[in-house]
Amino acid sequence: MKAAEHQVKPGIDIRSSRDKSRLHEPPHPPSELLTSIRTGIGNDLHRLIPGRKLILGGVRIPFARGPAGHSDGDALAHAICDALLGAAALGDIGRHFPDTSPKWRGVSSLLFLRHVRKLLQHAGYAIVNVDATVGLERPRLFPHIPLMQKKLAQALGLKAGQVSVKAKTGEGMDALGRGEAVRADAVALISKLVEKSRVEKSRS
Repeated sequence: MKAAEHQVKPGIDIRSSRDKSRLHEPPHPPSELLTSIRTGIGNDLHRLIPGRKLILGGVRIPFARGPAGHSDGDALAHAICDALLGAAALGDIGRHFPDTSPKWRGVSSLLFLRHVRKLLQHAGYAIVNVDATVGLERPRLFPHIPLMQKKLAQALGLKAGQVSVKAKTGEGMDALGRGEAVRADAVALISKLVEKSRVEKSRS
């Protein structure tokens, strides 16, 4: 057979019927492609008052004032709780730890994080990482950040490298800058747990 007989004539569609049918398939909606990965944001703000311990990320920091609150007032832990709960669409910290309940009065907010971790596990989610920022005019938080990250990671069942904590001042502006309050913001990434049998089936 001559080589010329193998050439395709211009204008002839040589794609298979299967390939052509794919052209008419509707694209997958974003919700179907992204359901295994979810993000959430959280924030918390507390007034600083005399006679309260300043606790952030489970770490007690020497200072004359601390956050007003029903629990220990750990704004950093609270923001992370809300970020994780929001990512899994499980409500917020006020729903799970109401300030009207004696059960949570004065407790460590690390207990909140452990409880939230269990809620996510029950819902089929695993925590990928957490990134948080604390806003506080004084005292300086930088020396305490490694221990904060360690305690937060332990409460969440994560490695230290999966938890990031940063610190900022208010540059003298608003309640934060005047040293009247502490604020924390957090972002969390979670993933849906997939059964091993389902993964193996998809590979076969």
